Amino acid sequence: DIFAHAIRAHPFAAAPILRARAPRDLGTMDSKEAQGQIAQMISFIAAEAADRATEIQKKGEEEFSIEVHRLITEQKEKVRQGYEKKVKQIETKYAIARSMAINKQRLEKIKARQEVMHKIENDARAKLVSEAQAPAFVTKLIVQGLLMLLEDSVTVRCRQSDVALVKGCLAGAQDEYSKLIKKETGAEKKCVLVIDTEFLPPAPVSGKEGASCLGGVLLHCQAGKISIDNTVDVRLRLVMEQAKPAIRGLLFPAA
Repeated sequence: DIFAHAIRAHPFAAAPILRARAPRDLGTMDSKEAQGQIAQMISFIAAEAADRATEIQKKGEEEFSIEVHRLITEQKEKVRQGYEKKVKQIETKYAIARSMAINKQRLEKIKARQEVMHKIENDARAKLVSEAQAPAFVTKLIVQGLLMLLEDSVTVRCRQSDVALVKGCLAGAQDEYSKLIKKETGAEKKCVLVIDTEFLPPAPVSGKEGASCLGGVLLHCQAGKISIDNTVDVRLRLVMEQAKPAIRGLLFPAA
């Protein structure tokens, strides 16, 4: 009958009903009572189905929530990585620009200092042009060279335009040299000076390239094997090189 069919279809759901009807014979159940039992079983099965549907829906919602959270977290991480990458790129560009600006400023300072140093050297050159024509100055240059050579015979080379000036200084330079040697060592020593037949380059001319010389002398001996360059140009370069730190300290104390 219908009741027996329902029991076979849903044995667990019908268990409470079977227990309730255990004292009675199922074969004697009238149609009305059977319909009531079936309705009760159907209601129980529907309730079980509703609970199962609720459970499935809840599980689906939980899985959906987990998946949404995963996707949101994943997208947040992508956005964060993209942001960090852009920030790093901006920081790198800024660091490069800052380094270039600092380097440019440093080069400009170096260039400005060099220009000032060149100006000082040019100003000194202009003053030394006239100083190089002073007999006392030329005499000192010759004596300094003789004291470094300590030879009995020395040839003096000068510019062709300065031959008369230098010739007029030879006797005084010889006397001064002998006096200094006598004072420092007590020995009598003389040196023979002659004018070289070769000459130093001429004075510099604005707009004209080529070798030039501001003045002064070049002394040599032993057939030219030993020489002392006491020209104004060499002395100026030497002084500028030695005085460069002091000059920079005075002109650029904060550099």
